[in-house]
Amino acid sequence: MNNIRDWCISRQLWWGHRIPVWYCGNCGKVIVSTVDPASCPVCDGTELRQDEDVLDTWFSSALWPFTTLGWPKRTEALKTFYPTSLLVTGFDILFFWVARMMMMGIYVMKDVPFKDVYLHALVRDEKGEKMSKSKGNSIDPLVMIDQYGTDAFRFTLAAYTAQGRDVRMSPERIEGYKFFVNKIWNAARLTLNNLTDFDESAPSAAPDSLPEKWIKAKLNETIEEVTRSLDEYRFNDASAAIYNFIWHEYCDWYLEISKPALYGKISPEQKQVTQRTMKEVFGAMLQLLHPFMPFVTEELWQALKGSDENAIMVSKFPVVQEAWSEKAAEKDMEMLMEIITSVRNIRGEMRIPPSHKLKVLISVAEEQSKKIVETGSNYILNLSNLESLVVEVNLVETKGVATGVVGTTKIFVPLSGIVDIAGEKARLDKELAKVSKDLEQSSRKLANHDFRAKAAPEIIQKEEDKLKSFQEKFTALERALKKLNEIAV
Repeated sequence: MNNIRDWCISRQLWWGHRIPVWYCGNCGKVIVSTVDPASCPVCDGTELRQDEDVLDTWFSSALWPFTTLGWPKRTEALKTFYPTSLLVTGFDILFFWVARMMMMGIYVMKDVPFKDVYLHALVRDEKGEKMSKSKGNSIDPLVMIDQYGTDAFRFTLAAYTAQGRDVRMSPERIEGYKFFVNKIWNAARLTLNNLTDFDESAPSAAPDSLPEKWIKAKLNETIEEVTRSLDEYRFNDASAAIYNFIWHEYCDWYLEISKPALYGKISPEQKQVTQRTMKEVFGAMLQLLHPFMPFVTEELWQALKGSDENAIMVSKFPVVQEAWSEKAAEKDMEMLMEIITSVRNIRGEMRIPPSHKLKVLISVAEEQSKKIVETGSNYILNLSNLESLVVEVNLVETKGVATGVVGTTKIFVPLSGIVDIAGEKARLDKELAKVSKDLEQSSRKLANHDFRAKAAPEIIQKEEDKLKSFQEKFTALERALKKLNEIAV
Protein backbone atom coordinates (compact mmCIF):
# COMPACT_ATOMS: atom_id res chain seq x y z
CA MET A 1 0.00 0.00 0.00
CA ASN A 2 2.04 2.93 -1.33
CA ASN A 3 1.23 6.53 -2.35
CA ILE A 4 -2.10 6.53 -0.52
CA ARG A 5 -3.84 9.87 -1.07
CA ASP A 6 -6.71 11.73 0.57
CA TRP A 7 -10.10 10.31 -0.30
CA CYS A 8 -13.34 12.27 -0.47
CA ILE A 9 -15.82 10.13 1.46
CA SER A 10 -18.98 12.14 0.68
CA ARG A 11 -21.39 11.84 -2.21
CA GLN A 12 -24.22 14.15 -3.23
CA LEU A 13 -26.89 11.45 -3.50
CA TRP A 14 -30.35 11.13 -1.97
CA TRP A 15 -29.76 7.53 -0.84
CA GLY A 16 -27.10 5.89 1.28
CA HIS A 17 -25.66 6.29 4.79
CA ARG A 18 -26.02 9.94 5.89
CA ILE A 19 -22.78 11.53 6.99
CA PRO A 20 -22.85 11.91 10.86
CA VAL A 21 -22.25 15.66 10.78
CA TRP A 22 -24.67 18.35 12.10
CA TYR A 23 -24.59 22.14 11.92
CA CYS A 24 -25.94 24.39 14.70
CA GLY A 25 -28.30 27.07 13.36
CA ASN A 26 -27.51 29.40 16.31
CA CYS A 27 -23.73 29.44 16.67
CA GLY A 28 -22.59 27.60 13.53
CA LYS A 29 -20.85 24.81 15.49
CA VAL A 30 -20.01 21.69 13.42
CA ILE A 31 -20.95 18.57 15.39
CA VAL A 32 -19.60 15.08 14.61
CA SER A 33 -21.29 12.35 16.62
CA THR A 34 -21.97 8.62 16.57
CA VAL A 35 -25.50 9.31 17.96
CA ASP A 36 -28.02 11.90 16.85
CA PRO A 37 -27.40 15.01 19.04
CA ALA A 38 -30.42 16.59 20.74
CA SER A 39 -28.78 19.98 21.17
CA CYS A 40 -25.61 21.92 20.42
CA PRO A 41 -22.84 21.18 22.97
CA VAL A 42 -21.69 24.82 22.78
CA CYS A 43 -24.88 26.95 22.92
CA ASP A 44 -27.51 24.32 23.78
CA GLY A 45 -29.40 25.35 20.66
CA THR A 46 -31.77 22.82 19.14
CA GLU A 47 -31.77 24.17 15.58
CA LEU A 48 -29.55 21.39 14.19
CA ARG A 49 -29.29 20.45 10.53
CA GLN A 50 -27.68 17.17 9.40
CA ASP A 51 -25.44 17.31 6.36
CA GLU A 52 -27.32 16.33 3.21
CA ASP A 53 -24.43 14.27 1.78
CA VAL A 54 -24.09 10.54 2.21
CA LEU A 55 -21.01 8.44 2.76
CA ASP A 56 -19.27 7.21 -0.38
CA THR A 57 -20.46 3.72 -1.39
CA TRP A 58 -16.90 2.41 -1.10
CA PHE A 59 -16.58 3.85 2.41
CA SER A 60 -19.55 1.80 3.55
CA SER A 61 -18.36 -1.24 1.62
CA ALA A 62 -14.90 -0.96 3.16
CA LEU A 63 -16.44 -1.80 6.55
CA TRP A 64 -17.89 -5.06 5.23
CA PRO A 65 -15.31 -7.59 6.61
CA PHE A 66 -16.09 -6.74 10.24
CA THR A 67 -19.53 -5.07 10.28
CA THR A 68 -21.09 -8.27 8.88
CA LEU A 69 -19.65 -10.13 11.89
CA GLY A 70 -21.29 -7.92 14.53
CA TRP A 71 -18.78 -5.08 15.03
CA PRO A 72 -18.59 -2.88 17.07
CA LYS A 73 -19.63 -5.65 19.49
CA ARG A 74 -16.94 -8.26 20.16
CA THR A 75 -19.05 -11.15 18.97
CA GLU A 76 -17.98 -14.79 18.73
CA ALA A 77 -18.33 -14.55 14.95
CA LEU A 78 -15.97 -11.56 14.85
CA LYS A 79 -13.38 -13.35 17.01
CA THR A 80 -13.69 -16.53 14.94
CA PHE A 81 -13.81 -15.24 11.40
CA TYR A 82 -11.80 -12.01 11.41
CA PRO A 83 -9.50 -11.90 9.56
CA THR A 84 -11.00 -14.07 6.83
CA SER A 85 -8.82 -16.31 4.69
CA LEU A 86 -9.86 -15.26 1.20
CA LEU A 87 -11.56 -12.41 -0.65
CA VAL A 88 -12.90 -13.15 -4.14
CA THR A 89 -13.47 -10.14 -6.37
CA GLY A 90 -12.87 -8.62 -9.81
CA PHE A 91 -9.70 -6.75 -10.71
CA ASP A 92 -11.71 -3.67 -11.74
CA ILE A 93 -12.47 -2.79 -8.08
CA LEU A 94 -9.03 -3.61 -6.68
CA PHE A 95 -8.46 0.03 -5.67
CA PHE A 96 -12.08 1.03 -5.03
CA TRP A 97 -12.89 -1.78 -2.63
CA VAL A 98 -10.00 -4.14 -1.82
CA ALA A 99 -7.48 -1.45 -0.89
CA ARG A 100 -10.07 0.42 1.18
CA MET A 101 -11.11 -2.69 3.08
CA MET A 102 -7.45 -3.16 3.93
CA MET A 103 -7.17 0.45 5.17
CA MET A 104 -10.35 0.21 7.26
CA GLY A 105 -9.45 -3.21 8.65
CA ILE A 106 -6.01 -2.11 9.79
CA TYR A 107 -7.38 1.16 11.23
CA VAL A 108 -10.42 -0.22 13.05
CA MET A 109 -9.47 -3.83 13.84
CA LYS A 110 -5.67 -3.38 13.93
CA ASP A 111 -5.33 -6.36 11.58
CA VAL A 112 -5.69 -7.08 7.87
CA PRO A 113 -9.21 -8.19 6.81
CA PHE A 114 -8.04 -11.18 4.71
CA LYS A 115 -4.91 -13.14 3.84
CA ASP A 116 -5.42 -13.78 0.10
CA VAL A 117 -7.25 -11.95 -2.67
CA TYR A 118 -8.45 -13.96 -5.68
CA LEU A 119 -9.08 -11.69 -8.67
CA HIS A 120 -11.53 -13.55 -10.86
CA ALA A 121 -12.01 -13.02 -14.56
CA LEU A 122 -14.58 -10.74 -16.14
CA VAL A 123 -17.39 -12.57 -17.91
CA ARG A 124 -17.68 -11.40 -21.51
CA ASP A 125 -19.84 -12.52 -24.43
CA GLU A 126 -18.76 -15.24 -26.87
CA LYS A 127 -16.92 -12.64 -29.03
CA GLY A 128 -14.92 -11.32 -26.08
CA GLU A 129 -16.90 -8.08 -25.76
CA LYS A 130 -18.02 -6.73 -22.39
CA MET A 131 -21.68 -7.49 -21.79
CA SER A 132 -23.92 -4.48 -22.16
CA LYS A 133 -27.67 -3.86 -22.12
CA SER A 134 -27.34 -1.33 -24.92
CA LYS A 135 -25.54 -3.87 -27.10
CA GLY A 136 -28.04 -6.56 -26.22
CA ASN A 137 -25.29 -9.13 -25.64
CA SER A 138 -25.94 -9.76 -21.95
CA ILE A 139 -26.65 -13.25 -20.67
CA ASP A 140 -29.23 -13.43 -17.88
CA PRO A 141 -27.93 -16.01 -15.37
CA LEU A 142 -31.44 -16.77 -14.12
CA VAL A 143 -32.55 -17.64 -17.65
CA MET A 144 -29.48 -19.87 -18.08
CA ILE A 145 -30.22 -21.60 -14.78
CA ASP A 146 -33.83 -22.24 -15.78
CA GLN A 147 -32.72 -23.56 -19.16
CA TYR A 148 -29.64 -25.61 -18.30
CA GLY A 149 -29.63 -26.04 -14.52
CA THR A 150 -27.73 -24.35 -11.71
CA ASP A 151 -24.99 -26.97 -11.50
CA ALA A 152 -24.25 -26.89 -15.22
CA PHE A 153 -24.01 -23.10 -15.08
CA ARG A 154 -21.73 -23.15 -12.02
CA PHE A 155 -19.45 -25.76 -13.57
CA THR A 156 -19.20 -23.76 -16.82
CA LEU A 157 -17.99 -20.69 -14.93
CA ALA A 158 -15.42 -22.75 -13.00
CA ALA A 159 -14.21 -24.55 -16.13
CA TYR A 160 -13.54 -21.31 -17.99
CA THR A 161 -12.14 -19.31 -15.07
CA ALA A 162 -8.44 -19.48 -15.91
CA GLN A 163 -6.18 -17.09 -14.01
CA GLY A 164 -5.44 -13.91 -15.92
CA ARG A 165 -7.98 -14.63 -18.64
CA ASP A 166 -11.51 -13.34 -19.14
CA VAL A 167 -14.39 -15.79 -19.55
CA ARG A 168 -16.14 -15.89 -22.92
CA MET A 169 -19.63 -17.05 -22.07
CA SER A 170 -22.27 -18.40 -24.43
CA PRO A 171 -25.38 -20.58 -24.01
CA GLU A 172 -23.69 -23.29 -26.12
CA ARG A 173 -20.91 -23.67 -23.57
CA ILE A 174 -23.39 -24.00 -20.72
CA GLU A 175 -25.35 -26.56 -22.74
CA GLY A 176 -22.16 -28.60 -23.14
CA TYR A 177 -21.91 -29.00 -19.37
CA LYS A 178 -25.61 -29.82 -19.16
CA PHE A 179 -24.65 -32.93 -21.15
CA PHE A 180 -22.01 -33.58 -18.48
CA VAL A 181 -24.69 -33.45 -15.78
CA ASN A 182 -26.76 -35.91 -17.82
CA LYS A 183 -23.69 -38.17 -18.05
CA ILE A 184 -23.39 -38.12 -14.26
CA TRP A 185 -27.10 -39.02 -13.82
CA ASN A 186 -26.73 -41.93 -16.25
CA ALA A 187 -23.58 -43.14 -14.46
CA ALA A 188 -25.42 -42.86 -11.13
CA ARG A 189 -28.34 -44.88 -12.46
CA LEU A 190 -26.05 -47.69 -13.63
CA THR A 191 -24.02 -47.59 -10.42
CA LEU A 192 -26.95 -47.50 -7.99
CA ASN A 193 -28.96 -50.15 -9.87
CA ASN A 194 -26.01 -52.54 -9.54
CA LEU A 195 -25.57 -51.93 -5.81
CA THR A 196 -29.05 -53.03 -4.70
CA ASP A 197 -27.81 -56.50 -3.68
CA PHE A 198 -24.43 -55.37 -2.35
CA ASP A 199 -23.67 -56.27 1.27
CA GLU A 200 -21.08 -53.78 2.45
CA SER A 201 -20.58 -55.59 5.77
CA ALA A 202 -19.53 -58.84 4.06
CA PRO A 203 -15.74 -59.41 3.95
CA SER A 204 -14.11 -59.15 0.54
CA ALA A 205 -13.84 -62.65 -0.95
CA ALA A 206 -11.36 -61.82 -3.71
CA PRO A 207 -8.51 -59.37 -4.36
CA ASP A 208 -8.93 -56.38 -6.65
CA SER A 209 -8.67 -57.18 -10.35
CA LEU A 210 -6.77 -54.99 -12.81
CA PRO A 211 -9.69 -52.57 -13.54
CA GLU A 212 -10.26 -52.03 -9.79
CA LYS A 213 -6.58 -51.31 -9.18
CA TRP A 214 -6.52 -48.98 -12.19
CA ILE A 215 -9.62 -46.92 -11.31
CA LYS A 216 -8.47 -46.46 -7.70
CA ALA A 217 -5.04 -45.34 -8.89
CA LYS A 218 -6.67 -42.84 -11.29
CA LEU A 219 -8.96 -41.62 -8.50
CA ASN A 220 -5.89 -41.10 -6.32
CA GLU A 221 -4.28 -38.94 -9.01
CA THR A 222 -7.52 -36.98 -9.45
CA ILE A 223 -7.82 -36.31 -5.70
CA GLU A 224 -4.24 -35.06 -5.67
CA GLU A 225 -4.73 -32.82 -8.72
CA VAL A 226 -8.10 -31.39 -7.59
CA THR A 227 -6.83 -30.69 -4.06
CA ARG A 228 -3.65 -29.02 -5.29
CA SER A 229 -5.56 -26.94 -7.84
CA LEU A 230 -8.12 -25.75 -5.29
CA ASP A 231 -5.35 -24.86 -2.82
CA GLU A 232 -3.70 -22.76 -5.58
CA TYR A 233 -7.03 -21.24 -6.72
CA ARG A 234 -6.71 -22.88 -10.16
CA PHE A 235 -10.41 -23.67 -10.36
CA ASN A 236 -10.38 -24.44 -14.08
CA ASP A 237 -7.65 -27.07 -13.58
CA ALA A 238 -9.58 -28.62 -10.69
CA SER A 239 -12.78 -28.81 -12.75
CA ALA A 240 -10.89 -30.22 -15.75
CA ALA A 241 -9.38 -32.98 -13.60
CA ILE A 242 -12.71 -34.10 -12.13
CA TYR A 243 -14.44 -33.79 -15.54
CA ASN A 244 -11.82 -36.02 -17.18
CA PHE A 245 -12.02 -38.62 -14.42
CA ILE A 246 -15.82 -38.86 -14.41
CA TRP A 247 -16.43 -38.79 -18.15
CA HIS A 248 -13.43 -40.57 -19.63
CA GLU A 249 -12.16 -42.87 -16.90
CA TYR A 250 -15.13 -43.81 -14.73
CA CYS A 251 -17.94 -43.68 -17.32
CA ASP A 252 -16.24 -44.51 -20.63
CA TRP A 253 -13.92 -47.21 -19.30
CA TYR A 254 -14.54 -48.48 -15.78
CA LEU A 255 -18.32 -48.85 -15.99
CA GLU A 256 -18.07 -50.52 -19.38
CA ILE A 257 -15.26 -52.87 -18.39
CA SER A 258 -17.13 -53.82 -15.16
CA LYS A 259 -20.35 -54.97 -16.82
CA PRO A 260 -19.35 -58.66 -17.22
CA ALA A 261 -18.58 -58.84 -13.47
CA LEU A 262 -21.75 -56.95 -12.51
CA TYR A 263 -23.93 -59.16 -14.70
CA GLY A 264 -22.51 -62.35 -13.16
CA LYS A 265 -20.48 -63.48 -16.16
CA ILE A 266 -17.27 -63.92 -14.15
CA SER A 267 -17.90 -64.97 -10.52
CA PRO A 268 -19.91 -63.85 -7.45
CA GLU A 269 -16.63 -62.98 -5.72
CA GLN A 270 -15.57 -60.68 -8.54
CA LYS A 271 -19.00 -59.07 -8.59
CA GLN A 272 -18.64 -58.22 -4.90
CA VAL A 273 -15.17 -56.70 -5.50
CA THR A 274 -16.53 -54.61 -8.37
CA GLN A 275 -19.55 -53.43 -6.35
CA ARG A 276 -17.36 -52.41 -3.40
CA THR A 277 -15.04 -50.47 -5.68
CA MET A 278 -17.91 -48.82 -7.53
CA LYS A 279 -19.51 -47.57 -4.32
CA GLU A 280 -16.23 -46.31 -2.90
CA VAL A 281 -15.09 -44.61 -6.10
CA PHE A 282 -18.50 -43.15 -6.96
CA GLY A 283 -18.83 -41.66 -3.45
CA ALA A 284 -15.38 -40.04 -3.60
CA MET A 285 -16.18 -38.80 -7.10
CA LEU A 286 -19.30 -37.02 -5.80
CA GLN A 287 -17.31 -35.43 -2.97
CA LEU A 288 -14.70 -34.09 -5.40
CA LEU A 289 -17.45 -32.70 -7.62
CA HIS A 290 -19.51 -31.21 -4.77
CA PRO A 291 -17.85 -27.75 -4.67
CA PHE A 292 -18.73 -27.33 -8.35
CA MET A 293 -22.13 -29.06 -8.44
CA PRO A 294 -23.66 -28.94 -4.94
CA PHE A 295 -27.25 -29.83 -5.86
CA VAL A 296 -26.76 -32.88 -8.09
CA THR A 297 -24.09 -34.32 -5.81
CA GLU A 298 -26.17 -33.92 -2.64
CA GLU A 299 -29.12 -35.68 -4.30
CA LEU A 300 -26.96 -38.58 -5.49
CA TRP A 301 -25.03 -38.80 -2.20
CA GLN A 302 -28.30 -39.34 -0.32
CA ALA A 303 -29.30 -42.02 -2.83
CA LEU A 304 -25.90 -43.70 -2.44
CA LYS A 305 -25.58 -43.47 1.34
CA GLY A 306 -29.17 -43.34 2.57
CA SER A 307 -31.08 -40.50 4.23
CA ASP A 308 -29.68 -41.28 7.70
CA GLU A 309 -26.16 -40.36 6.58
CA ASN A 310 -24.62 -36.92 6.99
CA ALA A 311 -25.01 -34.53 4.11
CA ILE A 312 -22.21 -34.54 1.56
CA MET A 313 -21.43 -30.90 2.34
CA VAL A 314 -20.22 -31.84 5.84
CA SER A 315 -18.47 -35.07 4.83
CA LYS A 316 -14.68 -35.20 4.77
CA PHE A 317 -13.09 -34.23 1.47
CA PRO A 318 -11.27 -37.22 -0.14
CA VAL A 319 -7.57 -37.66 0.55
CA VAL A 320 -4.94 -39.64 -1.32
CA GLN A 321 -4.77 -43.31 -0.27
CA GLU A 322 -1.19 -44.56 -0.50
CA ALA A 323 -2.45 -48.16 -0.84
CA TRP A 324 -4.19 -47.20 -4.10
CA SER A 325 -1.02 -46.10 -5.88
CA GLU A 326 -0.54 -48.77 -8.57
CA LYS A 327 1.78 -47.55 -11.33
CA ALA A 328 2.18 -51.06 -12.75
CA ALA A 329 -1.60 -51.58 -12.90
CA GLU A 330 -2.02 -48.18 -14.60
CA LYS A 331 0.58 -49.07 -17.22
CA ASP A 332 -0.94 -52.50 -17.92
CA MET A 333 -4.49 -51.17 -18.09
CA GLU A 334 -3.50 -48.32 -20.39
CA MET A 335 -1.89 -50.83 -22.76
CA LEU A 336 -5.16 -52.80 -22.94
CA MET A 337 -7.15 -49.58 -23.44
CA GLU A 338 -4.90 -48.51 -26.31
CA ILE A 339 -5.36 -51.89 -27.97
CA ILE A 340 -9.16 -51.62 -27.65
CA THR A 341 -9.05 -48.05 -29.01
CA SER A 342 -6.90 -49.18 -31.94
CA VAL A 343 -9.40 -51.92 -32.89
CA ARG A 344 -12.26 -49.41 -32.60
CA ASN A 345 -10.38 -46.93 -34.81
CA ILE A 346 -9.87 -49.59 -37.48
CA ARG A 347 -13.60 -50.34 -37.34
CA GLY A 348 -14.39 -46.66 -37.87
CA GLU A 349 -11.88 -46.09 -40.66
CA MET A 350 -12.93 -49.25 -42.51
CA ARG A 351 -16.63 -48.61 -41.86
CA ILE A 352 -17.09 -51.99 -40.18
CA PRO A 353 -20.38 -52.12 -38.21
CA PRO A 354 -19.90 -52.27 -34.40
CA SER A 355 -22.13 -55.37 -34.31
CA HIS A 356 -19.82 -57.37 -36.62
CA LYS A 357 -17.54 -59.65 -34.58
CA LEU A 358 -13.90 -59.50 -35.65
CA LYS A 359 -10.98 -61.90 -35.46
CA VAL A 360 -7.92 -60.05 -34.18
CA LEU A 361 -4.24 -61.01 -34.09
CA ILE A 362 -1.86 -59.22 -31.74
CA SER A 363 1.92 -59.24 -32.09
CA VAL A 364 3.90 -58.31 -28.97
CA ALA A 365 7.63 -57.74 -28.58
CA GLU A 366 8.26 -59.94 -25.52
CA GLU A 367 6.69 -62.52 -23.19
CA GLN A 368 5.84 -59.97 -20.48
CA SER A 369 3.62 -58.02 -22.90
CA LYS A 370 2.04 -61.27 -24.04
CA LYS A 371 1.18 -62.11 -20.44
CA ILE A 372 -0.42 -58.65 -19.91
CA VAL A 373 -2.57 -58.92 -23.06
CA GLU A 374 -3.62 -62.50 -22.31
CA THR A 375 -4.56 -61.55 -18.72
CA GLY A 376 -6.76 -58.78 -20.08
CA SER A 377 -8.04 -60.69 -23.10
CA ASN A 378 -11.61 -60.82 -21.74
CA TYR A 379 -11.71 -57.03 -21.56
CA ILE A 380 -10.44 -56.72 -25.15
CA LEU A 381 -12.92 -59.33 -26.41
CA ASN A 382 -15.89 -57.65 -24.70
CA LEU A 383 -15.14 -54.00 -25.41
CA SER A 384 -13.96 -54.59 -29.00
CA ASN A 385 -16.73 -57.11 -29.80
CA LEU A 386 -14.35 -59.80 -31.04
CA GLU A 387 -15.00 -63.36 -32.11
CA SER A 388 -11.45 -64.43 -31.29
CA LEU A 389 -8.13 -63.04 -30.14
CA VAL A 390 -4.70 -64.55 -30.79
CA VAL A 391 -1.59 -63.16 -29.06
CA GLU A 392 1.94 -64.14 -30.12
CA VAL A 393 5.46 -62.79 -29.79
CA ASN A 394 6.76 -61.27 -33.06
CA LEU A 395 3.82 -62.45 -35.14
CA VAL A 396 4.42 -62.07 -38.88
CA GLU A 397 2.02 -59.66 -40.60
CA THR A 398 -0.08 -61.34 -43.27
CA LYS A 399 -1.67 -59.88 -46.40
CA GLY A 400 -5.14 -58.35 -46.28
CA VAL A 401 -5.09 -56.98 -42.73
CA ALA A 402 -5.59 -53.52 -41.29
CA THR A 403 -2.80 -52.69 -38.84
CA GLY A 404 -2.80 -50.66 -35.65
CA VAL A 405 0.32 -49.89 -33.60
CA VAL A 406 0.53 -49.42 -29.82
CA GLY A 407 4.16 -48.87 -28.86
CA THR A 408 5.96 -52.09 -29.83
CA THR A 409 2.64 -53.96 -30.10
CA LYS A 410 0.90 -54.44 -33.45
CA ILE A 411 -2.79 -55.18 -33.93
CA PHE A 412 -3.84 -57.02 -37.11
CA VAL A 413 -7.48 -57.11 -38.21
CA PRO A 414 -8.08 -59.47 -41.18
CA LEU A 415 -10.47 -57.77 -43.62
CA SER A 416 -11.06 -60.57 -46.12
CA GLY A 417 -14.79 -61.01 -46.61
CA ILE A 418 -15.53 -58.02 -44.34
CA VAL A 419 -14.57 -54.99 -46.44
CA ASP A 420 -15.04 -54.47 -50.20
CA ILE A 421 -11.58 -52.98 -50.68
CA ALA A 422 -12.10 -51.85 -54.29
CA GLY A 423 -15.50 -50.30 -53.54
CA GLU A 424 -14.24 -48.62 -50.39
CA LYS A 425 -11.24 -47.18 -52.26
CA ALA A 426 -13.55 -45.73 -54.92
CA ARG A 427 -15.75 -44.15 -52.25
CA LEU A 428 -12.77 -42.64 -50.43
CA ASP A 429 -11.27 -41.30 -53.68
CA LYS A 430 -14.56 -39.57 -54.52
CA GLU A 431 -14.95 -38.10 -51.03
CA LEU A 432 -11.30 -37.03 -50.94
CA ALA A 433 -11.71 -35.14 -54.23
CA LYS A 434 -14.74 -33.27 -52.84
CA VAL A 435 -13.02 -32.33 -49.58
CA SER A 436 -9.92 -31.27 -51.52
CA LYS A 437 -12.07 -28.86 -53.56
CA ASP A 438 -13.72 -27.47 -50.41
CA LEU A 439 -10.30 -27.07 -48.80
CA GLU A 440 -8.94 -25.16 -51.80
CA GLN A 441 -11.93 -22.79 -51.92
CA SER A 442 -11.78 -22.05 -48.19
CA SER A 443 -8.01 -21.47 -48.28
CA ARG A 444 -8.37 -19.09 -51.24
CA LYS A 445 -11.11 -17.15 -49.49
CA LEU A 446 -9.07 -16.69 -46.31
CA ALA A 447 -6.02 -15.65 -48.34
CA ASN A 448 -8.06 -12.85 -49.95
CA HIS A 449 -7.05 -9.53 -48.34
CA ASP A 450 -10.36 -7.86 -49.29
CA PHE A 451 -12.33 -10.58 -47.51
CA ARG A 452 -10.29 -10.20 -44.31
CA ALA A 453 -10.54 -6.40 -44.46
CA LYS A 454 -14.29 -6.16 -45.06
CA ALA A 455 -15.81 -9.25 -43.38
CA ALA A 456 -17.01 -9.16 -39.77
CA PRO A 457 -14.74 -10.96 -37.25
CA GLU A 458 -17.37 -13.65 -36.62
CA ILE A 459 -17.59 -14.39 -40.38
CA ILE A 460 -13.80 -14.74 -40.61
CA GLN A 461 -13.79 -17.01 -37.54
CA LYS A 462 -16.53 -19.15 -39.06
CA GLU A 463 -14.51 -19.55 -42.27
CA GLU A 464 -11.37 -20.44 -40.30
CA ASP A 465 -13.34 -23.09 -38.39
CA LYS A 466 -14.57 -24.51 -41.73
CA LEU A 467 -11.00 -24.65 -43.04
CA LYS A 468 -9.82 -26.50 -39.93
CA SER A 469 -12.69 -28.99 -40.29
CA PHE A 470 -11.84 -29.61 -43.96
CA GLN A 471 -8.16 -30.13 -43.08
CA GLU A 472 -9.01 -32.67 -40.37
CA LYS A 473 -11.39 -34.55 -42.66
CA PHE A 474 -8.83 -34.55 -45.50
CA THR A 475 -6.16 -36.01 -43.19
CA ALA A 476 -8.52 -38.74 -41.93
CA LEU A 477 -9.55 -39.70 -45.48
CA GLU A 478 -5.94 -39.81 -46.64
CA ARG A 479 -5.04 -42.05 -43.72
CA ALA A 480 -7.92 -44.44 -44.45
CA LEU A 481 -7.03 -44.57 -48.16
CA LYS A 482 -3.39 -45.23 -47.36
CA LYS A 483 -4.41 -48.12 -45.12
CA LEU A 484 -6.55 -49.61 -47.90
CA ASN A 485 -3.71 -49.28 -50.40
CA GLU A 486 -1.38 -51.07 -47.99
CA ILE A 487 -3.90 -53.90 -47.62
CA ALA A 488 -4.33 -54.26 -51.39
CA VAL A 489 -0.60 -54.66 -52.05
